[in-house]
Amino acid sequence: MLTNGVTRHDGAGLGIIGHGPSLRRILEEVEIVAKTDATVLITGDTGTGKELVAEAIHNESGRRGALVKVNCAAVPAQLLESELMGHEKGAFTGALSRRIGRFEAAQDGTIFLDEIGELPLDLQPKVLRLLQERTFERLGSNQSIRSTARIVAATNRQLRSMVEERTFRQDLFYRLNVFPIELPPLRDRLEDIPDLAQHFLDTFARRTGRRFEPIPDYFMARLSAHDWPGNVRELMNAIERAAICARDGVLPLGAVTFPPPQVEPMILSRVAEPEIPLPRRRDPNLERLDDVQRRHILSVLQSTNWVIGGPRGAAARLGLKRPTLIYRMKKLGIDRSFQGAAGTDSRRPTLTLPR
Repeated sequence: MLTNGVTRHDGAGLGIIGHGPSLRRILEEVEIVAKTDATVLITGDTGTGKELVAEAIHNESGRRGALVKVNCAAVPAQLLESELMGHEKGAFTGALSRRIGRFEAAQDGTIFLDEIGELPLDLQPKVLRLLQERTFERLGSNQSIRSTARIVAATNRQLRSMVEERTFRQDLFYRLNVFPIELPPLRDRLEDIPDLAQHFLDTFARRTGRRFEPIPDYFMARLSAHDWPGNVRELMNAIERAAICARDGVLPLGAVTFPPPQVEPMILSRVAEPEIPLPRRRDPNLERLDDVQRRHILSVLQSTNWVIGGPRGAAARLGLKRPTLIYRMKKLGIDRSFQGAAGTDSRRPTLTLPR
């Protein structure tokens, strides 16, 4: 049981919105690690909520100290050591007084090192030593200071690949990767979009004093059809944009227009199924990529008797994750109402929109 009456099935009390299985896994991991002193490495694409998870870990830890945040990508490399460790007066040109670093400010609390993959290579040994020995020195001082801060790091980069490229120290990676938490992209959390969208609308309403109608189903359908490369942050901005354009409290559908998603080429190349002949005519309406994808996915679904998951399901045969295939099916309007051969029926989804 998490504090504030929040169970592992609901993260709203921690500022984490949603109810899907991916979110429940994350909350369980937060609950497991929060009460320990273990170093945590949070990974995930930009905009997936890594900072929120770091805040949840700190809030559930019961630590008396503060949560101190450092964006390693936002501080110039030559100033980052001073930012983290602090400095004494006269340690370098412009050091007119002693400065307390972020590690010292986080004593008895948590330091959140965001974008840890941007940590300069020459500074990594000092951070490694702090993790190993729990001590550091301010620039210009020989006095060791013992650190009692708990370290939570986050990155949207592939640190293992950086280790192989020798742009990130292997020993530091292992020290950081004690308890990894991986955040999925929003396209793999489609079930959480309604909760997130309504939360962002309610937040905007409280901030502006405006009143809005609940988000209608046709609007949610448009949101669920997008692949959200910007993840939760992009969704938040889309809802705010729609709320700004709203009239009489109703979100306009035209405010959530998205560019076409990048097509995954493996849909046509990874499946050991006979290809369905393309039409010989050069009419572009008959040769649209959506139509080709729709017929190909339908063919595989029919060959698996519409079994999507599992080792022999359509997702595995297409080389896709199950949520990604479900998303593609929704995007292309594919459901079991399709009749006949996959190559002869390529109807678009039927969706009634208000005038």
